[in-house]
Amino acid sequence: MMADYLLFATERYALPILQPLADALQAAGHGVHAWFVDGAAGARLPAPVRVIDTARAAVALRPRAVFSAANWVPTFVSGTKVQLFHGFNVEKRDAARGHFRVRGMFDLYCTQGPATTAPFEALAREAGHFKVVETGWPKLDPLFGPEDALSRQWRDKAGGRPVAMFASTFTERLSAAPHLYDAIAAQVAAGERFWLLTLHPKCAPELFARYRALAGANAVFVETEDLISAEHAADVLVADTTSVVSEFVVQRKPVVTFRNRAPKPHMIDFDDPARLPDMLARAFAPDDALRAALADYATAIHPYHDGHSSQRVMIATERLLRGELGSLARKPFGSLLRGLQIRKDLGYWGPAAR
Repeated sequence: MMADYLLFATERYALPILQPLADALQAAGHGVHAWFVDGAAGARLPAPVRVIDTARAAVALRPRAVFSAANWVPTFVSGTKVQLFHGFNVEKRDAARGHFRVRGMFDLYCTQGPATTAPFEALAREAGHFKVVETGWPKLDPLFGPEDALSRQWRDKAGGRPVAMFASTFTERLSAAPHLYDAIAAQVAAGERFWLLTLHPKCAPELFARYRALAGANAVFVETEDLISAEHAADVLVADTTSVVSEFVVQRKPVVTFRNRAPKPHMIDFDDPARLPDMLARAFAPDDALRAALADYATAIHPYHDGHSSQRVMIATERLLRGELGSLARKPFGSLLRGLQIRKDLGYWGPAAR
């Protein structure tokens, strides 16, 4: 059955999460619409994805399902509400406030791998108002396909040199960007390796200006929408407690982390910027123990390497709609209050679609 589906986002970093799913839905003959608000307002996915620019238009669409790469979703729009997640669980916060916080708005959680599936299944059994299916993450579908043109372009610009990538979270207490700037600038100036530099969209403008200024013969600055191309091109990642670490590790490539909040065996973690050259040397020549730790962690968080997570999301959604996953209990009272707050934030007080 052909149907209309709505993609929802509140930040620009959600675009590469939603694009593979849009491609899969369109390949199956469905109509795909995108409604981007807040930090993602004004962003676009390539045609034939159709833009929804008002709450009233989203309600009038009456989509079969709404796929959200945000922590919330407009509950007054019709269709089953599917949580895709905007990142991996990197333990920035405790579980109740972080990745495993259940807000009562979603009908289906499409989890990335065993490490998150089991906790969400336990929460679903307790709550009863949502289902959980492990699908893998649509954002990573292109990572396991052929190298794209932008990734090839950067490898060509590297001219045979090893490629290092730097990414940083915006959370001030966890961000490596202010602390590692001088060390990374020195690495870029040396020219031994080619650098792909990126920052979370919410990082301070002055940080963006400093890192953009490093672009030249030995480095480029990567926009948020092009993260997957950068991850594909890079041999080693330098980061902090950003979820880019997990995205990169699924390729079983080494990661160097600066003061990670929850360092693990697959990370080369350090706390002194002066030690960056030594950490890079170890990462570019990983030993067997590090390779094994990378493989173990990658399997736990995202065991899918076929590039078909978007199709699994579609199948899981259809199974829920057909009742194959069982019935859902009534949403908690708190979800009603959140729904009212969402209406206020989006400026919509019209009737909800059913």
